Amino acid sequence: MATEETIDTQGPPPSQQASLPDYPQLILEAIEALNEKAGSNKSAISKHIESTHSDLPAAHSTLLSHHLNKMKQSGQIVMLKNNYLKPDPNAPPKRGRGRPPKPKVPIPPGTVVSPPRPRGRPPKPKDPFAPPKPKSTPGSGRPRGRPPKKAKTATAAVPPPPGVKRGRGRPPKA
Repeated sequence: MATEETIDTQGPPPSQQASLPDYPQLILEAIEALNEKAGSNKSAISKHIESTHSDLPAAHSTLLSHHLNKMKQSGQIVMLKNNYLKPDPNAPPKRGRGRPPKPKVPIPPGTVVSPPRPRGRPPKPKDPFAPPKPKSTPGSGRPRGRPPKKAKTATAAVPPPPGVKRGRGRPPKA
């Protein structure tokens, strides 16, 4: 019948795993051993690890890149001009861009917190006992806004009789 074989696709064989320390430790050892003032670049770290450990997995460069990025994001190492170095413990923490957030003030228990005020102008207070206002019409009886333009007629092209004032603008062609 068929024999059951399990193939380990997760990392090197157990004999290799036991002798090889984890990658973050290898990276930190390489940076310390190289001891460069401006930091060590990726290829220098890789060469140092390859020279000290002969039993590296086939995907060494991929694993190195992955762990360098992971350590950089967690703050274990700092990247400066394509070089990796250990962060200075005495250096102040780096501030992000933009305005820093307001400090959170602890609220004592039992305090009632009101919701934030809405935007815009607050509405006028309404008197619940006042009678409702009837809708008023405009006083002059005319509609609001600019009156519509009068349509041109054939009589408008004839000049007005003498003694009557002309309208504004240039007179129409006869």
